[in-house]
Amino acid sequence: MLDVGLCAQIACIWEATARKPGNVHRYRDFADSSYTDFLLSAAAIAPVMTSACQRRVGATILDAVRATQCVTGTNTNLGIVLLLSPLAAVPPEEELRGGVERVLAGLDVEDARLAYEAIRLAAPGGLGSAPEQDVREQPTQTLRQVMALAAHRDLVARQYANGFADVFEDGVPALLSGLERIGSIEGAVIFAHLQLMAHHPDTLIARKRGPAETQEAARRAKSVLETGWAELNQFDAWLRAEGHARNPGATADLLTACLFVLLRENKTEMPPRFTWAEEFDDGIWRQKGQE
Repeated sequence: MLDVGLCAQIACIWEATARKPGNVHRYRDFADSSYTDFLLSAAAIAPVMTSACQRRVGATILDAVRATQCVTGTNTNLGIVLLLSPLAAVPPEEELRGGVERVLAGLDVEDARLAYEAIRLAAPGGLGSAPEQDVREQPTQTLRQVMALAAHRDLVARQYANGFADVFEDGVPALLSGLERIGSIEGAVIFAHLQLMAHHPDTLIARKRGPAETQEAARRAKSVLETGWAELNQFDAWLRAEGHARNPGATADLLTACLFVLLRENKTEMPPRFTWAEEFDDGIWRQKGQE
């Protein structure tokens, strides 16, 4: 089994490197964040995640955000850190899904206080305010309870409430299906990204652009899947329009957690038997068996 910190680092690198529509990747940067920022962030949090099972989840979240800020001046990974910290807290000898449920059930108010401090430090865009247990105040409920209050509007928070059901039941199976159908790691990552966007409308888009554009993004992701990815370039351009305002960042965070589970549970071999990428002709992925 790979070291937990290495699983976290590889998951972050694979997610950032794959040419997913609307996101930073090795050929596309944003004005305020680059591909290198994401690689540096992946390296920064790896040692923090390695020791996650030895301390409280809130401390891991805060230390990972602090480590990230030592190498980049932008928020590259708050959602990733919030998702990976409880997953990494499960000891290597324990089954992951049952273990993370145990970890989530054991979260307390101190975990919430430390997580709130981390969120304020990362200063994510489009955060807004909450009528109850606002992040700018001191929490009086456990970290799982305060996340449950936000579960209806935030994909990351929803995983704390539902025991990472979207990761285990949707994202990981989509990655495995993508590996078999497309035959490459990058293709599987993009396939899973589209599947997650189609079935779980991106909550970062919702915060920035509202419900109508969130549903439109989900509809377009579904259409890309149904048309054999022929509309992938158009979808990418639409997401990147208007200063990347439709960046599906919550989906990317969720996908990173799915990749971590894939690696932590040995559902893919390391070194991988799949190539990184198959052919990419005129911006259109050629899936297995396609002419």
